[in-house]
Amino acid sequence: MDPVVGANRRDARLSVSLSGTNLARAGDYNLRTVLQAIRLRPDITRVDIAQQTGLTTAAIANITGKLAQAGLIKVAGRRSGGRGQPALKLTIEPDGAFGIGINVDRDHLTLVTLDLAGEVRSRVTREMRFPMPDDLLDFLRDELDAAIAKGRLDRSRIVGVGVAIPDKMGSIAMPHSPPSYAVWDQTDLPGLLRPMLPWPIHCDNDAAAAALAEAEYGTGFDNPNFFYLLVSAGLGGGLVIDRHYRRGASNRSGEIGLMPDPSGDHAGACVQDTVSVSVLLERLAAAGHPVADVSALSELRASAEPVIAGWIADSVRALAGPIIAVNCLIDPNMILIGGRLPPALIARLARALAERMAVVAMPRSASILPATIAKDASAVGAAILPFLDRLVPSDATLIQAGR
Repeated sequence: MDPVVGANRRDARLSVSLSGTNLARAGDYNLRTVLQAIRLRPDITRVDIAQQTGLTTAAIANITGKLAQAGLIKVAGRRSGGRGQPALKLTIEPDGAFGIGINVDRDHLTLVTLDLAGEVRSRVTREMRFPMPDDLLDFLRDELDAAIAKGRLDRSRIVGVGVAIPDKMGSIAMPHSPPSYAVWDQTDLPGLLRPMLPWPIHCDNDAAAAALAEAEYGTGFDNPNFFYLLVSAGLGGGLVIDRHYRRGASNRSGEIGLMPDPSGDHAGACVQDTVSVSVLLERLAAAGHPVADVSALSELRASAEPVIAGWIADSVRALAGPIIAVNCLIDPNMILIGGRLPPALIARLARALAERMAVVAMPRSASILPATIAKDASAVGAAILPFLDRLVPSDATLIQAGR
């Protein structure tokens, strides 16, 4: 199973091939661009859009008429002040389209529903150790209809389902992983889910999905270049340059968790052998502070503080080299930390890493902060995948050759 099925098409850039377009594709791109402009600025007018996009006012009038007819935008009153008739303000219609996001990981299954405005409409998580494909199907049978109902989703406006899953989840060694877990690497996820889900299915890596969520609905427009650090059952990374996710030659960019950790406590150690929720929970249990699941981390007794502090110190040690490399090689606006840790713990880790980097001589050290889209980031990013395919502008929309 390849979790980036369809991802290469979404991420296609004009720089990688000489490819033409046609009027239909250009029209689709312009429509997506205008929709994006309205999504990013809820009180925008047609004149504002024309100035921002370079399209004519006649073209904007035609496109916004089509978007309104499709139920994707609506009028939000008139702008006050100025001469003459006040201009109409346009905004996104949240109920215009919906995405469903599923995150599969070694310690949980999560389902979210998302509206076009980026609001999470419903969420459900099932904590379980090393869920199998049949567990995913049972989870969806039990929870999908209720999540759709709770989110007040019009099924006819669901544009697709996204699934975020770690690369090689079944074969990368993790403590207590059962031998049968390797089945995930042979599982065709769209084929598994298609009989149950009547919508288009999009799959991607969990860290990529989290970074895409941040790029589209987080700080991506203010910080177009960032590295996303996803602390989950393992450790993943996502690289965004000019608001485009960059995958590398073999779709494995950002694999910060698998980088060697020369200062680790055993030969062949990698960074995620220290920096992961799994390791933190193992340490707590060994010290007599077992927790039922990750949500209980925010309710630990004060006596568990030495374990938490020790894990943060060790995580900073393990991450120092990789973060220096990210700063020197990529020069991002920001390094953002998200994942399943409680917000307070993410903030502590971000502060500790920032303090460590402050004393390192580098050309530039990017700010290290908690991600805006942190909790359920991979599931939210998965729910955005159908929007990227259908509604968000990208160079892939223009590319014609080979399609």
